[in-house]
Amino acid sequence: MNWEVVVFVVYLLFMLGIGVFFFFKSKGGGDKSYFLGGRQMGPWVTALSAGASDMSAWVLMGLPTSIYALGLGQIWIPIGLAVGYTVSWLLEAPRLRKFSIVANDSITIPQYLTNRFLSKSKILQILCAVVFLVAYTIYSASSMKACGTLFNTVIGWDANVAMYIAAAIIVGYTFLGGFSAVCWTDFFQGMLIFAGMLTATVTAVCMLDMGKAQEVAQQVTVTNPDFWNPVTNWQDIVSGFAWGLGYFGMPHIIIRYMSIRSQKEMKKSAAIGITWTVFIVLFAAAIGIIGLMFLGYDQATVDGSLVFITMVRKIFPAILSGILLSAVLAASMSTADSQLLSASSSFASDVYKPVIRKNKASEKEMQWAGRLVVLAVAIVALVIAASPDSGSIMSLVSNAWGIFGAAIGPSIILSLFWKRFNIYGAIAGIVVGTVADICWMIFLTGSTGVYELAPAFVIGMIAAVIVSLITKEPAKDVEELFDKAMKYED
Repeated sequence: MNWEVVVFVVYLLFMLGIGVFFFFKSKGGGDKSYFLGGRQMGPWVTALSAGASDMSAWVLMGLPTSIYALGLGQIWIPIGLAVGYTVSWLLEAPRLRKFSIVANDSITIPQYLTNRFLSKSKILQILCAVVFLVAYTIYSASSMKACGTLFNTVIGWDANVAMYIAAAIIVGYTFLGGFSAVCWTDFFQGMLIFAGMLTATVTAVCMLDMGKAQEVAQQVTVTNPDFWNPVTNWQDIVSGFAWGLGYFGMPHIIIRYMSIRSQKEMKKSAAIGITWTVFIVLFAAAIGIIGLMFLGYDQATVDGSLVFITMVRKIFPAILSGILLSAVLAASMSTADSQLLSASSSFASDVYKPVIRKNKASEKEMQWAGRLVVLAVAIVALVIAASPDSGSIMSLVSNAWGIFGAAIGPSIILSLFWKRFNIYGAIAGIVVGTVADICWMIFLTGSTGVYELAPAFVIGMIAAVIVSLITKEPAKDVEELFDKAMKYED
């Protein structure tokens, strides 16, 4: 345990050091530098930071435990994620970068949507900022809860105390270094997540006792006859692919598409990002099944989402387990930092500057407004994570993921592919998608067995299309912006 503590401390100090480095390096830089890295991210950093910001602790804790407990019917979640992420990189990423540059060099998603329609109204920016603050607070809570669970399990610290310490480190480097610090920490964390999952999976397979594995397989079949059947019902398949829809509206992921250095490097980033994510979701599924064979079924493991942590500690000596378990920290931190920065950039750029300060805020003032929002969101997320009624890591993620996908996804897709789309349709898509997701989650998910993102995404898309068609066509200059973006090259 002592060596695991040492590894954790060194790792956390390294992450904080990156934040301090970029704080001094970016001194004098403007809000574009703080919130978007000056659009100077290379293909490797872009790809791995996008993947790491996506794959939070739920891919190491929540998803493997879900498969461990419920069986192969849950395999459709990683399949849906792999398909959705691939399509997002291939179709959405190239256009979003071009459109965001042509749309007055937008640096946030709400700003892009407003500039895409050349609107003087700030309603879209405010609407998105509200959705971001709510959903990101819930999402960040899941990452902080995972940090608390990790430290509590490994070191024996009180989970809440551990969450406060982890949150302080995350807030520290995000607060100081902005987008560049977040991307570079995510880059290193992405490599660590990959190495940790690969090593744990391969080693566990090599050490597997086939006699025990066969016995465990028979026991779970008696308890759950459908455990080994991946196609038990259509709801699992629909819900699994619905997770993939979330990528089209996930701000902390698609903002990476806007930050890449040039259009020429997009294909390389896509290849790296897609490959990384496909392997990660495959490892997550494998850890769930192999973990069951290796450990046997244990309800405490399910309750704490501890399959990966328990398996690693059982296999490796302390210093190696500390390094591999740092992957859980990496997954938690790489997502939480991106979410905090996206929430802060949205508030500072889309609410504070245009609405509160009437465009009179200086770049330095903008950066400090964003930093204060990072701190505020982190505090509220800690309160949620510390609550005994907050739910599991996986449930927190699914709630936030659903809101983002249903609210933002349809409008982003239509803005990139439909010239007739207008601002009224975008507003309708965001409002209707959000309401549909929340209502389905509260009233219908339990009775239908369908993840709320699937119906809410469709409902939001339909609302956006109908409202665009029954309202006036976009102005000529808005259509010209669309044509200019389609022809843009750099």
